[in-house]
Amino acid sequence: MKRVAITTLGCKINQFESAAMHELLGGDGYELVPFDQEADLYVVNTCTVTAKSDAESRKLIRRARRRSPSARIVVTGCYAQIDPESIAAMPEVDLVIGNGEKKLLTALLAQEGGGKIRVSELSRSGQGEALRLESHAEHTRAFLQIQNGCDSYCSYCIVPYARGGSRSVSFDDSLEGVRTFSQKGFREVVLTGIHLGAFGLDLSPPRSLLELLRAIEAEGVVPRLRLGSLEPGEVTDELIDFLGRSRTVCPHLHIPLQSGDDGVLARMKRRYSSGFFRERVARLVERIPDLFIGMDLIAGFPGESDTEFSRTLSFLQGLPVAAFHVFPFSPRPGTPAAGFPDRVPAPVVKERVRTLLALSEQKREVFHRRFIGRELETLLLAPRPDGVVEGLTRNYIPVTVSGGEGLIAGSEVLVRLERADAERCHGSFIFQEGV
Repeated sequence: MKRVAITTLGCKINQFESAAMHELLGGDGYELVPFDQEADLYVVNTCTVTAKSDAESRKLIRRARRRSPSARIVVTGCYAQIDPESIAAMPEVDLVIGNGEKKLLTALLAQEGGGKIRVSELSRSGQGEALRLESHAEHTRAFLQIQNGCDSYCSYCIVPYARGGSRSVSFDDSLEGVRTFSQKGFREVVLTGIHLGAFGLDLSPPRSLLELLRAIEAEGVVPRLRLGSLEPGEVTDELIDFLGRSRTVCPHLHIPLQSGDDGVLARMKRRYSSGFFRERVARLVERIPDLFIGMDLIAGFPGESDTEFSRTLSFLQGLPVAAFHVFPFSPRPGTPAAGFPDRVPAPVVKERVRTLLALSEQKREVFHRRFIGRELETLLLAPRPDGVVEGLTRNYIPVTVSGGEGLIAGSEVLVRLERADAERCHGSFIFQEGV
């Protein structure tokens, strides 16, 4: 059997697409092996958020060639999309494909000729096409990409250049994708996209994410539906009211904030104020008290003063959210922010990251402890050899439960939460599905 090794840099969308390419290659007779082993084919799925990530991609390409001199090396992802010529100039590389060509990987590998670079102009691409991932590391949750690209052009972000403009999978195909996963036995489907809240706006006639959610809910297509990231302005009253009534959409949202200071938000070209963000979160929590809200933050954006950072910290301390991811600002050539003056010194940025991560850990533990003594529906993931079962509640709390021998991953059971820390909750079974 042919062997393929895939390595992924960057975001969750890239990780999802790597897994989808693995499935495509598996259907073509390839066996997946770790990237540090010899293989017949290496796929490097790159990120280009920073110049550092570009350098890391090139290092991985060279490492693959040293490991297997006769292997075929394919490079894809956002770095390949932005600068395919420099990658193709590397003697180690056999084929460079863009983000739009990932779904064509097996066909491109079989083609003779056609050149070393196969990268389309994403800005000219029409309707999106879904990459479907029918297996997951946990074998319990399916991921469906229904949107790609972004039209926002935040000052720090290269994504609109690397992913192109916003493109939606058709409404009917998106709904059918959820149906298909449900028929295959998946109890949870995660809708993904680069700018998920823009789903449907480019379709003719225009549709919306809320329309899709209502259709899935009305059909009772799948027991659990989870959403990817939504921009603050897309969390409308109408959406909040729907989420508050829904038995299908999990009470879990990821809403990127980036900064709690209005001056920094303006320099980032974010389209909201801190006050608007606070009001949206308050409305959500009032309507859905058990809601897990996660966020993204950037520490050390150019010009971020001590006062501005203090405003962000104070803003976060009073915000009823569960956790946040924190990223140090890293300039990306090709974005306006790369040329902004008043760069924050690296030691200051690192300290701000540490401060924010410590606050996030505190908030996550407080959120988890709120549910001690509660009985929550939990999707069982991977049973461990020691009889401990890992699970995930509808509101995104990782759970471990003892005494799960014989239980099947993918079952949804009732678990009483008994102990909690910042990482997870620990509980006991109330009811075992099918037993």
